[in-house]
Amino acid sequence: MTFSLIARCPRTGQIGAAVTTSSIAVGSRCAFAAAGVGAVLTQHRTDPRLGPRGLDLLRSGCTAEETVAALSASTPHAGWRQLAVLDAAGRTAHVHGAQVKPERNAAHGEGVVAIGNILSSDQVPAAMVAGFLAAANQPLAERLLRALEAGEAAGGEHGEVTSASLLVMWRESFPYVDLRADKAAQPLAALRALWTEYAPLAEGFVARALAPDDAPVI
Repeated sequence: MTFSLIARCPRTGQIGAAVTTSSIAVGSRCAFAAAGVGAVLTQHRTDPRLGPRGLDLLRSGCTAEETVAALSASTPHAGWRQLAVLDAAGRTAHVHGAQVKPERNAAHGEGVVAIGNILSSDQVPAAMVAGFLAAANQPLAERLLRALEAGEAAGGEHGEVTSASLLVMWRESFPYVDLRADKAAQPLAALRALWTEYAPLAEGFVARALAPDDAPVI
Protein backbone atom coordinates (compact mmCIF):
# COMPACT_ATOMS: atom_id res chain seq x y z
CA MET A 1 0.00 0.00 0.00
CA THR A 2 2.64 2.45 -1.15
CA PHE A 3 3.24 4.91 -3.97
CA SER A 4 6.54 6.61 -4.59
CA LEU A 5 8.93 8.05 -7.14
CA ILE A 6 12.61 8.81 -7.67
CA ALA A 7 13.95 11.47 -10.00
CA ARG A 8 16.94 13.51 -11.12
CA CYS A 9 17.05 17.21 -11.91
CA PRO A 10 19.08 17.67 -15.13
CA ARG A 11 19.74 21.33 -14.33
CA THR A 12 21.23 20.93 -10.84
CA GLY A 13 22.10 17.23 -10.71
CA GLN A 14 20.01 16.80 -7.57
CA ILE A 15 18.64 13.29 -7.01
CA GLY A 16 15.59 12.68 -4.86
CA ALA A 17 12.76 10.47 -3.75
CA ALA A 18 9.29 10.88 -2.30
CA VAL A 19 7.08 8.16 -0.87
CA THR A 20 3.87 7.72 1.10
CA THR A 21 2.16 4.69 2.61
CA SER A 22 -0.35 3.46 5.17
CA SER A 23 2.26 2.30 7.71
CA ILE A 24 4.57 4.25 10.00
CA ALA A 25 8.06 5.52 9.20
CA VAL A 26 8.14 4.98 5.45
CA GLY A 27 11.03 7.41 5.13
CA SER A 28 13.35 5.15 7.09
CA ARG A 29 12.66 2.01 5.05
CA CYS A 30 11.88 2.60 1.39
CA ALA A 31 13.87 5.38 -0.28
CA PHE A 32 17.65 5.54 -0.66
CA ALA A 33 19.72 8.06 -2.64
CA ALA A 34 23.28 9.31 -2.96
CA ALA A 35 24.62 12.45 -4.62
CA GLY A 36 26.12 11.76 -8.03
CA VAL A 37 25.16 8.09 -7.79
CA GLY A 38 21.42 7.55 -8.07
CA ALA A 39 18.45 6.33 -6.06
CA VAL A 40 16.64 3.13 -5.14
CA LEU A 41 13.07 2.42 -4.02
CA THR A 42 12.33 -0.83 -2.21
CA GLN A 43 8.74 -1.49 -1.14
CA HIS A 44 5.75 -3.88 -0.75
CA ARG A 45 7.24 -6.52 1.62
CA THR A 46 10.05 -4.04 2.08
CA ASP A 47 13.68 -5.13 2.42
CA PRO A 48 15.66 -2.00 3.37
CA ARG A 49 18.93 -3.87 2.73
CA LEU A 50 18.26 -3.62 -1.00
CA GLY A 51 18.60 0.17 -0.93
CA PRO A 52 22.26 0.39 0.12
CA ARG A 53 23.05 -2.68 -1.98
CA GLY A 54 21.54 -0.99 -5.02
CA LEU A 55 23.54 2.19 -4.42
CA ASP A 56 26.73 0.11 -4.20
CA LEU A 57 25.89 -1.48 -7.55
CA LEU A 58 25.36 1.95 -9.08
CA ARG A 59 28.69 3.15 -7.68
CA SER A 60 30.38 0.15 -9.29
CA GLY A 61 29.18 1.31 -12.71
CA CYS A 62 25.94 -0.64 -13.14
CA THR A 63 23.11 1.04 -14.99
CA ALA A 64 19.63 1.30 -13.52
CA GLU A 65 18.50 -1.74 -15.50
CA GLU A 66 21.55 -3.77 -14.49
CA THR A 67 21.05 -2.80 -10.85
CA VAL A 68 17.40 -3.91 -10.81
CA ALA A 69 18.38 -7.22 -12.43
CA ALA A 70 21.18 -7.82 -9.93
CA LEU A 71 19.01 -6.97 -6.93
CA SER A 72 16.24 -9.27 -8.13
CA ALA A 73 18.69 -12.11 -8.79
CA SER A 74 20.45 -11.77 -5.44
CA THR A 75 17.49 -11.69 -3.05
CA PRO A 76 15.88 -15.01 -2.07
CA HIS A 77 12.43 -13.42 -1.79
CA ALA A 78 12.30 -11.47 -5.06
CA GLY A 79 8.63 -12.27 -5.57
CA TRP A 80 7.65 -10.02 -2.66
CA ARG A 81 9.74 -7.04 -3.73
CA GLN A 82 8.79 -4.01 -5.78
CA LEU A 83 11.88 -2.04 -6.84
CA ALA A 84 12.78 1.02 -8.85
CA VAL A 85 16.22 2.41 -9.63
CA LEU A 86 17.52 5.68 -11.08
CA ASP A 87 21.15 6.02 -12.10
CA ALA A 88 23.33 9.12 -12.26
CA ALA A 89 22.57 9.57 -15.97
CA GLY A 90 18.84 9.69 -15.27
CA ARG A 91 18.09 6.23 -16.67
CA THR A 92 15.35 4.32 -14.85
CA ALA A 93 14.19 0.73 -14.34
CA HIS A 94 11.72 -1.15 -12.16
CA VAL A 95 10.47 -4.62 -11.32
CA HIS A 96 7.32 -6.00 -9.70
CA GLY A 97 7.78 -9.37 -8.01
CA ALA A 98 5.14 -11.96 -8.83
CA GLN A 99 3.65 -11.70 -5.32
CA VAL A 100 3.32 -7.90 -5.29
CA LYS A 101 -0.37 -7.23 -4.79
CA PRO A 102 -2.58 -5.31 -7.23
CA GLU A 103 -3.37 -2.79 -8.24
CA ARG A 104 0.29 -2.32 -9.04
CA ASN A 105 1.99 -0.36 -11.78
CA ALA A 106 4.92 1.82 -12.80
CA ALA A 107 5.43 4.83 -15.04
CA HIS A 108 8.59 6.33 -16.50
CA GLY A 109 9.45 9.78 -17.82
CA GLU A 110 12.67 11.58 -18.59
CA GLY A 111 14.72 11.23 -15.41
CA VAL A 112 11.84 9.92 -13.28
CA VAL A 113 10.13 6.64 -12.38
CA ALA A 114 7.06 6.12 -10.17
CA ILE A 115 5.82 2.83 -8.73
CA GLY A 116 2.96 1.71 -6.51
CA ASN A 117 1.23 -1.31 -5.05
CA ILE A 118 -2.22 -2.00 -3.57
CA LEU A 119 -3.38 1.14 -5.35
CA SER A 120 -6.93 2.35 -5.87
CA SER A 121 -6.12 2.55 -9.60
CA ASP A 122 -3.25 1.39 -11.78
CA GLN A 123 -3.13 4.93 -13.20
CA VAL A 124 -1.67 6.45 -10.03
CA PRO A 125 2.01 6.14 -11.12
CA ALA A 126 1.24 7.76 -14.48
CA ALA A 127 -0.48 10.64 -12.68
CA MET A 128 2.57 11.07 -10.49
CA VAL A 129 4.93 11.25 -13.44
CA ALA A 130 2.62 13.72 -15.19
CA GLY A 131 2.55 15.90 -12.07
CA PHE A 132 6.32 15.79 -11.83
CA LEU A 133 6.92 16.67 -15.47
CA ALA A 134 4.34 19.49 -15.38
CA ALA A 135 6.41 21.29 -12.72
CA ALA A 136 9.63 21.35 -14.73
CA ASN A 137 10.54 24.91 -13.68
CA GLN A 138 10.37 24.12 -9.95
CA PRO A 139 13.07 22.82 -7.56
CA LEU A 140 13.34 19.04 -7.43
CA ALA A 141 11.85 18.78 -3.93
CA GLU A 142 8.79 20.74 -5.03
CA ARG A 143 8.39 18.58 -8.13
CA LEU A 144 8.57 15.39 -6.06
CA LEU A 145 6.00 16.69 -3.61
CA ARG A 146 3.65 17.73 -6.41
CA ALA A 147 3.99 14.24 -7.85
CA LEU A 148 2.87 12.68 -4.57
CA GLU A 149 -0.04 15.08 -4.43
CA ALA A 150 -0.99 14.16 -8.00
CA GLY A 151 -0.88 10.49 -7.08
CA GLU A 152 -3.17 11.08 -4.13
CA ALA A 153 -5.54 13.10 -6.33
CA ALA A 154 -5.64 10.19 -8.79
CA GLY A 155 -6.88 7.87 -6.05
CA GLY A 156 -3.72 7.01 -4.15
CA GLU A 157 -3.51 3.68 -2.43
CA HIS A 158 -6.30 1.35 -1.38
CA GLY A 159 -6.65 2.85 2.10
CA GLU A 160 -5.53 5.89 4.06
CA VAL A 161 -1.89 6.96 4.04
CA THR A 162 -0.33 7.82 7.41
CA SER A 163 3.32 8.58 6.65
CA ALA A 164 5.25 10.34 3.91
CA SER A 165 8.82 11.40 3.22
CA LEU A 166 10.80 13.71 0.95
CA LEU A 167 14.52 13.17 0.31
CA VAL A 168 16.89 15.17 -1.92
CA MET A 169 20.64 14.63 -2.25
CA TRP A 170 22.85 17.23 -3.91
CA ARG A 171 26.59 17.93 -3.71
CA GLU A 172 27.31 16.58 -0.24
CA SER A 173 27.17 13.19 1.46
CA PHE A 174 24.37 14.41 3.73
CA PRO A 175 20.83 15.14 2.49
CA TYR A 176 19.94 18.55 1.14
CA VAL A 177 16.35 17.79 2.17
CA ASP A 178 15.17 14.97 4.45
CA LEU A 179 11.64 15.59 5.73
CA ARG A 180 9.21 13.05 7.20
CA ALA A 181 5.62 13.01 8.45
CA ASP A 182 4.64 9.97 10.52
CA LYS A 183 1.26 8.87 11.86
CA ALA A 184 -0.34 12.02 10.55
CA ALA A 185 -4.03 12.34 9.71
CA GLN A 186 -2.99 14.02 6.44
CA PRO A 187 0.69 13.20 5.88
CA LEU A 188 1.00 14.85 2.48
CA ALA A 189 -0.40 18.10 3.84
CA ALA A 190 1.98 17.80 6.79
CA LEU A 191 4.90 17.16 4.45
CA ARG A 192 3.87 20.16 2.34
CA ALA A 193 3.92 22.36 5.47
CA LEU A 194 7.35 21.06 6.45
CA TRP A 195 8.75 21.76 2.98
CA THR A 196 7.27 25.27 2.93
CA GLU A 197 9.07 26.04 6.19
CA TYR A 198 12.31 24.26 5.28
CA ALA A 199 12.79 25.47 1.70
CA PRO A 200 14.16 28.95 2.54
CA LEU A 201 16.47 27.46 5.18
CA ALA A 202 18.04 24.63 3.16
CA GLU A 203 21.04 26.60 1.87
CA GLY A 204 21.71 27.94 5.35
CA PHE A 205 21.95 24.46 6.82
CA VAL A 206 24.47 23.49 4.13
CA ALA A 207 26.48 26.64 4.87
CA ARG A 208 26.59 25.71 8.55
CA ALA A 209 28.37 22.50 7.60
CA LEU A 210 30.76 23.92 5.01
CA ALA A 211 31.48 27.46 6.21
CA PRO A 212 30.30 27.84 9.81
CA ASP A 213 32.12 31.13 10.38
CA ASP A 214 29.95 32.83 7.81
CA ALA A 215 26.79 30.75 8.14
CA PRO A 216 23.48 32.47 8.76
CA VAL A 217 21.67 32.30 12.07
CA ILE A 218 18.68 30.01 11.62
